Amino acid sequence: MNNTITTRNPYTEKSIQTYKLQNKEQIEDVLKTAEKAFSNWKKTSIKERTTLLKKLAEQLVDKREDLSTLMTAEMGKPITQSRAEIDKCVWLCDFYAKNADNFLSDAIIDTEAQESFISYDPIGGVLAVMPWNYPFWQVFRFAIPTLTAGNIGILKHATNVTGCALAIQNLFESAGYPKGCFQTIIADHSLTETVLEHPFIQAVSVTGSEKAGKSIAAIAGKNLKKAVLELGGNNACIVWNDADLATHIPTMVQARFQNTGQSCIAAKRFIVEEGIYDDFLDRFKKEVEALKIGNPQEEETFMASMARTDLAKELKKQVDDSVKKGATVVLGNTLSKTNYAPTILTDVTEEMPVFKEETFGPVAAIVKAKNKKHSLELANNSRFGLGAMLFTEDLDAAREAIDQIEDGAFFVNEMVKSDPRLPFGGTKSSGYGRELSQEGILAFVNKKTVYIK
Repeated sequence: MNNTITTRNPYTEKSIQTYKLQNKEQIEDVLKTAEKAFSNWKKTSIKERTTLLKKLAEQLVDKREDLSTLMTAEMGKPITQSRAEIDKCVWLCDFYAKNADNFLSDAIIDTEAQESFISYDPIGGVLAVMPWNYPFWQVFRFAIPTLTAGNIGILKHATNVTGCALAIQNLFESAGYPKGCFQTIIADHSLTETVLEHPFIQAVSVTGSEKAGKSIAAIAGKNLKKAVLELGGNNACIVWNDADLATHIPTMVQARFQNTGQSCIAAKRFIVEEGIYDDFLDRFKKEVEALKIGNPQEEETFMASMARTDLAKELKKQVDDSVKKGATVVLGNTLSKTNYAPTILTDVTEEMPVFKEETFGPVAAIVKAKNKKHSLELANNSRFGLGAMLFTEDLDAAREAIDQIEDGAFFVNEMVKSDPRLPFGGTKSSGYGRELSQEGILAFVNKKTVYIK
């Protein structure tokens, strides 16, 4: 087995750095360090932890350009979007710095006791298995609430963003977090089970593919460890006849093509009522054709290469298989190494891969709906349930549709996005559990009942 990994720039195809994988003994040392750190960290006050959050935010601001450049080099994110990702991590730190004390305060319950309440206690070590597409944000939205609740974080990041993983650990340490509070392991996926089975690790948070989530959830279940899973998505963008296209088409294009389409919550299936279909398609195509594609290090670039060649090839196969079933390529479907052109497909039906599967790249599948009822039926016809968006001027009708949408999020006249103030997570094959908001900080705590008489 190869005991090293080499990160590569997907745009230039040049090697960035080679790292040595850790073995079982080295990972055991990481876990021992984490366990030792927890014995003191769990006793710290919320005020101490939120003070460190503020220092962490300062580190992010100070190192913003270097971190953004690293992110862009490792996974090809356009530089302006990399900076926005760092800024969002700062916002996250600020949110929990302001709200953690309230979120973790004892919940008083009126009973016959002299005193009864719920105490929110840390549980210990929490493993995070994270993806490459938002290499800082995905980790921070796990780590910030988890550590602020008094737990210890162990990160197993995607290997192609190993530099980002180590940079995150350095950020926590530079901010003054005690040694062992947050550590990165660089290891083969085969060792994930070893980590999760360790007695100190009490839970796991996974953001990634449906396949990865099922595998890790099975290990967690076998070992009675809690899991929060944020997995794939096949989000519907529903467009009703009364939608304000002049206002919202840019948002819809952003929802599909930001991060070169490599997002679990991206709009993937555009379900458009037939009365507005032609106008939508014309405006949508023009907006996509205007996107600036090129070097991700250049300021004006909106879309760049995909993160890996194998992912680009897999995406093209999904499109080609759908074309064989009758889909029409209106734009794109050309591939050169990691560069996959923004693609629009029409005549999409429910049995095609681009309708049934997650397309993790810049492909928009356009589906014609007969009416509002049909549009909602099409939206729900998915084994995924991460989020749905609806564009309409009839907000009363939109509110009536809330309980008909089966996903974990429903956004009206806006793209689905994660927000520190709101719980984030899915249903069905998109996983279970919630991140962010108060839900996120209470995801990995012991909700202890205290009764004093």
